[in-house]
Amino acid sequence: MAWDFSTEPEFEKQLQWMREFVRDEIYPLEVLEADDGSFMRIVRTLQKEVKERKLWATHLPPELGGQGFGQVKLGLIHEILGASVWAPTVFGNQAPDSGNSEILANFGTSRQKELWLHPLLEGKLRSGFSMTEPHNAGSDPVDLSTTAELRGDEWVINGHKWFTSNGMIADFLIVMAATEPDAGPYERASMIIVPTDTPGLKRLRNIPTMAGEHERFGYGHAEILYEDVRVPKENLLGERGKGFLIAQHRLGPGRIHHCMRWLGQARRAFDMLCERALQRRAFGGPLADKQTVQNWIADSAAEMQAARLMTLHAAWVIDREGAPAARKEISLIKFFGARVLHDVIDRALQLHGSLGYSSDLPLEEMYRHARAARMYDGPDEVHRQSVARYILRDYKAPKGPWPREHVPTRREAARRKFAAMLETMTADV
Repeated sequence: MAWDFSTEPEFEKQLQWMREFVRDEIYPLEVLEADDGSFMRIVRTLQKEVKERKLWATHLPPELGGQGFGQVKLGLIHEILGASVWAPTVFGNQAPDSGNSEILANFGTSRQKELWLHPLLEGKLRSGFSMTEPHNAGSDPVDLSTTAELRGDEWVINGHKWFTSNGMIADFLIVMAATEPDAGPYERASMIIVPTDTPGLKRLRNIPTMAGEHERFGYGHAEILYEDVRVPKENLLGERGKGFLIAQHRLGPGRIHHCMRWLGQARRAFDMLCERALQRRAFGGPLADKQTVQNWIADSAAEMQAARLMTLHAAWVIDREGAPAARKEISLIKFFGARVLHDVIDRALQLHGSLGYSSDLPLEEMYRHARAARMYDGPDEVHRQSVARYILRDYKAPKGPWPREHVPTRREAARRKFAAMLETMTADV
């Protein structure tokens, strides 16, 4: 089967504009010292320019202000945006708002879109996704203990969540809770929209992590209690018991975007690696002349190219056949891309020595964030297990005690296969 990742020239022009815009206008935001109000006024000015270029919220269909791009094009866009932490915000596809907006667009009612989706896209509201729990393994979410019980016309929610992204600043949360306790493991949960000013919802704190508490405006990962939180039954998102199915619609393409953003971040670290190798001299010449450094550069280039092609192929499969058909490809890029991100940043940091270890360069922050990539959207170990299972479905155990390629067994089979021909040749001699 042929693979075609090509895009039309007009789209390539948009990508080139994005590269220059991110480098010239968004990179400076990372080091800008300004009060929050001034900072956001600058961000809104940049957002206006993005909207004028018709590149705002490109993950959504045109009727919702997006461009209806497929996953290949979105992947190429996210590769550029991943280079800077502020680029997704400027382009209207920052997590978790982007994933939540996709859920609302695909599964929300007209009323839910009016109340939550449209204000979210306009930047008037912020959202959070509340699924992970402190007392249940995030790698096996079928054990969710948060419950939502329908009492009359209201859902009553009780539970304990943490690592709810943007939970402290969100105006509403999409909560994953068990609504069908007697159903099968993947039919127990539903998604429910919960405004954060609802009585009984207690936002405890942003959890300090090794990535630091540097997030501006309260961004971070919140711990939240739900104690008899009551919301109207109309706040159910999609159908009862379909929470995991909806989550897969969100997480599949989302993992493509994660991996392409990681490539953008890895490329930025790679550029720093190469520039410093030419700039820094030691032991009689530039570091670029040292074999170890040359190996780092070559290995990084090969790994990034492999991850990029794997990710675009997964995006291509989604565009052609849908996210469920790309499960193996998505799991492959998830754990491979996270490793590439870490290794490229690690090499760049090592080459810069104490300067790279310091906060005078962005590498140390990039390095800390890269460690979390191995846990985002499911730990690497689960994705490796999934890949192995998908692959093994195409194999069968050979019959008998020997492997299929056992040479003595094959030799005997070959002798039997060609016995008649060998006898004829012998007789002719």
